[in-house]
Amino acid sequence: MTKIHRIITAIMCSMASIVTVFCLTSSVTYAGSDKNKGADYQVPRNSQGHPNLQGIWDFRTLTPLERPLEAGGKAVFSAEEAETFRQQKVAGHDVDKQRDIPASFDVEAAYNTFWWDFGTEMNEDRRTSLIVDPANGRLPALTPKAREDMKRNLLHIPPVRVFGSLGEVTFRPKGPEALGLSERCLVGFNAGPPLIPSAYNNNIRIVQAPGYIVLFTEMIHDARIIAMDNSPQLPQGFKKWSGGSKGHWDKDTLVIETSNFTDKTPVYQLPINLKDPAMNGVVGRGKDFKLTERLTRISDSRLLYEYTIDEPNTFTKPFTVAIPMKASKDQIFEYACHEGNHSMTGMLGGARTLEREAAQAAKK
Repeated sequence: MTKIHRIITAIMCSMASIVTVFCLTSSVTYAGSDKNKGADYQVPRNSQGHPNLQGIWDFRTLTPLERPLEAGGKAVFSAEEAETFRQQKVAGHDVDKQRDIPASFDVEAAYNTFWWDFGTEMNEDRRTSLIVDPANGRLPALTPKAREDMKRNLLHIPPVRVFGSLGEVTFRPKGPEALGLSERCLVGFNAGPPLIPSAYNNNIRIVQAPGYIVLFTEMIHDARIIAMDNSPQLPQGFKKWSGGSKGHWDKDTLVIETSNFTDKTPVYQLPINLKDPAMNGVVGRGKDFKLTERLTRISDSRLLYEYTIDEPNTFTKPFTVAIPMKASKDQIFEYACHEGNHSMTGMLGGARTLEREAAQAAKK
C-alpha cells in the first residue's frame, strides 16, 4: 500500500521536527511501573525453565531515536524538560489541529489524528534518545559508500531498497518492482528487524515453544521463527527478506543473531531529517548486514529490547538502541497490507496517465 507516502508526508508537514523513539540500557533503573522489579526481580519461567517472554508487547514511545541537537550533551531530561518535550510531540502529532498547511494538502496527505498511534508518553528513565551507544545519543556517520548508495536509491534501479518514493513527483514507476519495499508490502515501516517505533502498529507478539521462538510483528504481519537449537546458520547462498535467525540464552537474556538478509533489503531506516533532506531514507545493503538483538524481562510489565548494528560498510562505528516494551492486554488484528493493496493499480495507472498527458502536451 502507499501508506508510507501518506504517513511520512503527514509527519513532515505536521511537525517542526521529528524525533520519536527512545533509549534505556540494562543498567538504567526504571521508576514506578511495577512494585516487584529491581535487582531482586524473579523472572517468570516456562516449562523448559527459560524466562517466559510470551505475550503482546507494545513499543510505542515519544522518546526520540536520536538525541535532539538542542539537548546538547544531556543524556537525561529533567522532569520539567521531559514534560515540555512530551507536550510538544503530542501537539505536533495532532494533525487535526494543524492550520498552517493548505487545505488540499490536508486532504491528500494522510489520515486524521484518530488513526495515528505514536503514543503519548516518554519512557520512564527520561533519557533523551533511544540510542545508548555512542554516548552522544546520535547515529554514527555514514560511510562514503553508504552515501553513494543513497543517491543510487533515488534512481529506482533494481534491486530497489527504498521503502517508498516520498516527494519524487516526477517518478513514473514502470512496474511494481520499481516501487518501494513498503509500498509493495514486503518489509519496512516499523517491523524491522530491527524494531523501530513509528506511527502505528507498534506491537509484537512473542510465542515460545520447545526449540523455537516466534516474533510476530503487527506491521506487515511478519513472523520470524528463531531456532534455539545448535543447528548451523543458513547456507551463505540462502537469503531471506528478514534474514535467518539463531537464538540462545545468555543467562536470562535471549540473544538473537541474524544474517543471510537478501541484498534486496537495506540495513537501516534513517529517522526523518527536516534539516538535511538528503539524509532521509534507507542506507546500506542487506548482504552486508548482521544484526544482534537482546531481549530481557526486567519486570512483569517491561521487556527490554536492545539491538546492536555493526556494519562497517554502512556506518563508521557500531551503535546500540534500547527500547523498553510494555506488556499489553490488547489484541493484534491482521494487518492485511498486501491483500488490500489496491493502491498499486492506482499508482501504476496514474503513472501511465501522466505519461500520456505529457506526450499529448508535447505535440501541441
